[in-house]
Amino acid sequence: MTVPTGRRERKKAATRQKIADTALRLFLERGYDEVGIREVAAEADVAVTTLFSHFASKEALVFGQDANFEQGLTRAVAERAPHEPLIPALRREIHAMVRHCTADGVAPIWRMIDGSPVLREYEDSMRLRHAESLAAAIAADPGLPQSAMACRTIARFVIDAYSLGREAADPEAAVDEIFRMIEAAWDAAQRQAVSSSG
Repeated sequence: MTVPTGRRERKKAATRQKIADTALRLFLERGYDEVGIREVAAEADVAVTTLFSHFASKEALVFGQDANFEQGLTRAVAERAPHEPLIPALRREIHAMVRHCTADGVAPIWRMIDGSPVLREYEDSMRLRHAESLAAAIAADPGLPQSAMACRTIARFVIDAYSLGREAADPEAAVDEIFRMIEAAWDAAQRQAVSSSG
C-alpha cells in the first residue's frame, strides 16, 4: 500500500481506516445485517456523506483492501523487472494477498462473509472486476503478445488461485500447486500464439 505523503492525504487515509475499523468491529459484534450505515458513521464520528466519500456501499466497508489488491495485481504485470516472466510476478502478488487474508484474526471476518449472501455476491463481483483489470494489464503489455481470450483466461485462473489458496489448509502450498498449472497453461498459450503468427 502506498503511504500518503501530504498532511491532507494522511488525514484522509486515517479517516478511511477509522471508518473501516469501526464498521468491522460493529459487524463482528452484532452481525452485518444488524448494523446500519448511520450507526457506523455515528460510531466513527463522521457524517454519512463522509463515509460515502470513502466507501461506495455498505458492502465495501468489509472489503477495505479491494482497491489495493486490484492495484497490486496490475502493478505486478506493469512494474515487474525487465525480462521477468509474467507468471512468477503474479505468483508473488497472490502469495502476498493470501498471506494478508489468512493472517491471525481474520477468520471471523471470512466467517461473516461466508454467512452473508449479500457479501458473497459482492465478493464475486469484486473478483470479476479484479480479473478484468488484470486481463487488461496483461493485454496492454507489448512483451506479452496474447489474444484477448488468453489474457482473460489466465487472469481468471490467477484470481481463482487467490480464492482457492485462501481457503486451503496449507495456503502457500496450494498457491504454488495452482501456479504450476497456470504456468503450464500460459506456456501452452505462448506456444500457440507463436505458431499462429508464424
